[in-house]
Amino acid sequence: MTATLPGIRTPDSEAAPRSRLRAAARRHGPVLALFGTLKLAGFCSFMYLLSSTGDYRAKHPRFGGGAHAWDVLATWDGWWYQQIALHGYDPKLVPVPGATGLITLEGNSAAFFPLYPALMRVTSAVTGLGSYGAGLLVSIVASFAAALGIYAVAERFGGRRAGLAAAGLWAVWPGSGVEWAVYSDSLYVALAAWACHAVLTRRWLTAGVLTFAAGLNRPTAGALIAALGVSALLSLRRREDGVLRPVLAMALAPLGLFGYLLWVGNRMGDLGGYFKLQSGAWAHSFDYGEQTLDVLASVPVGKFDYLFAYPFADVISVGVILLAAALLPLLLRLRPPAVLVLYTVITLALVLGSQQIVANISRYLLPCFPLFLPLAAALRRLSLPVLCTLLGIAALASGSYAGYALFELGVP
Repeated sequence: MTATLPGIRTPDSEAAPRSRLRAAARRHGPVLALFGTLKLAGFCSFMYLLSSTGDYRAKHPRFGGGAHAWDVLATWDGWWYQQIALHGYDPKLVPVPGATGLITLEGNSAAFFPLYPALMRVTSAVTGLGSYGAGLLVSIVASFAAALGIYAVAERFGGRRAGLAAAGLWAVWPGSGVEWAVYSDSLYVALAAWACHAVLTRRWLTAGVLTFAAGLNRPTAGALIAALGVSALLSLRRREDGVLRPVLAMALAPLGLFGYLLWVGNRMGDLGGYFKLQSGAWAHSFDYGEQTLDVLASVPVGKFDYLFAYPFADVISVGVILLAAALLPLLLRLRPPAVLVLYTVITLALVLGSQQIVANISRYLLPCFPLFLPLAAALRRLSLPVLCTLLGIAALASGSYAGYALFELGVP
């Protein structure tokens, strides 16, 4: 028996980190390679369409225009995130003089949650990149983290091949054009996917921290908070994981979302200020699905006389809504844990129950990654070459339906 002196590294101790690194590469490398290849194909297709049409040259740099095709990726919401990263917040409710229609307030950066622009600012300080480059880098890295999280969730239900298929679907899903843009969607999905995985693996404190962070990133984190809360209560009822960790997770999870809403309200002098800003400056409010039903009744008969109509992009969004409606019962048939069911159903209710630009629904439903599970379970039966071929074709097409249609033919 050989004793090892403290502080002296043996060959076995030096090999252990390398062994873990190789194991991680074998496990996650194919996921990252598949997702990255599909995203790159879709991104190049999107850039080609932008360049070939050149419509962006005639648009305002803030609203889908710019000197180069790639400038489009930092317009619309991307412009607001850059302003926050550069100048911070100044929450106000400022009336538009003489306005009597839907838009009665001036736009204000307080409508956009702080985590993503904060990471942009940190990334800019560390790398020396400008706000555009920093935002794009954060989104791209987060999109890979989201792919790994979706893979980890899907793998639990259908094995490794289903996990690969789910990660591939995340790359080509309608609305996926914002995954590599100065938008917060990739970051939110990464946080949500890993929070759900943490609940599935009973790592309650990790789930609470990730849900807290998600609440600082997008308002639809309310769905994740509710899903975690119910799952924690079920754990307490079954006495599976003690009391302290589930209770701490429940207490921590809503602090990010509610903390930001209260801070904005306090700065505006109106606790409901965030919602008034969304309604008055963006005509975005919860209408119990009235507008969604109007669009579903209008688009199939070729009518586009509803609020914020963008015909081509709206046709895609209607298709996404119908696809989600078809996939939900298939998801329920798999009998997934409560956290996935509640998170998906509440996210669908929040998105489809709101008055908004319908063209955006294709990206607002990106967080509903559990809907990938039934498709991933079916696709796992295909051989890897066939699976990659199908996803590759979808990736090339996504440059149009998930990129160009969203950024140029609609308002992302």
